[in-house]
Amino acid sequence: MDEKLQKVLASSGLGSRREMEAWIAQGRIKVNGQVATTGDRVTLTDRIDVDGHPFSRRSQENDFTRVIIYHKPEGEICTVKDPENRPTVFRNLPKLKTGRWVSIGRLDINTSGILLLTTDGELANRLMHPSYQVEREYAVRILGNVSDETLQQLRSGVMLEDGPAHFDHIVDAGGAGANHWYHVILREGRNREVRRLWEAVGHTVSRLQRVRYGNISLDRSIKSKKWRDLTPVQIRQLLKLVELKREAVYDVYKSSHGRNKNLLARKKSFRKTSPPRK
Repeated sequence: MDEKLQKVLASSGLGSRREMEAWIAQGRIKVNGQVATTGDRVTLTDRIDVDGHPFSRRSQENDFTRVIIYHKPEGEICTVKDPENRPTVFRNLPKLKTGRWVSIGRLDINTSGILLLTTDGELANRLMHPSYQVEREYAVRILGNVSDETLQQLRSGVMLEDGPAHFDHIVDAGGAGANHWYHVILREGRNREVRRLWEAVGHTVSRLQRVRYGNISLDRSIKSKKWRDLTPVQIRQLLKLVELKREAVYDVYKSSHGRNKNLLARKKSFRKTSPPRK
């Protein structure tokens, strides 16, 4: 059975499918000694080289899908390297022996909150793809009063420079004085979309935090600049959300302080037994 080349590369943790398409366009990938092109399909018998080095597929049966939640602060960017040497989220993430972290959506430098990252490029691609309609929820602080008519306009749709956009839900979260909080939900991840929607109706966002991605909410126990592995149950829920089948998930939980707890080992090796009665 053949698969798209970019899908195979993304599933092995090299990056998102979009990044892999860029690598192919740049001539960095060869299949059976020939420079690959976008749209190429490969089988298990094809030889793949990445930047001149042999590429080995990961076996889904013997590997793990790992996902972590990171509490991003304002002032950090979501790229691996920055020409201006600004701090990036990747500086605070755990090191991987193989593969790399793939960011599931990005947050701009002035936005804080939940950021999910995974070793599974195909999972990242599906969670970001508009066709899966994955919800993103944001807490937004707005300067000034917002009329009911404006809120209805944001729900119905506003024309932005890259096409129409709208919020699926808007909930008044209260506030005092010139600052007022709203929780908004949308199902796509265009660049600065939340800020641009509010600006299009004449309101300035003074603070923005993503509080939920899909079915994973920001855990308040995770302090700013800290991370935590999702549990196997949470990972399975994410996989189900985008109809992705995986034979194994990551069964080692690491807290944001780096302590390891092997969940399977605890179940199998540390069963408590009552002492025999005399």
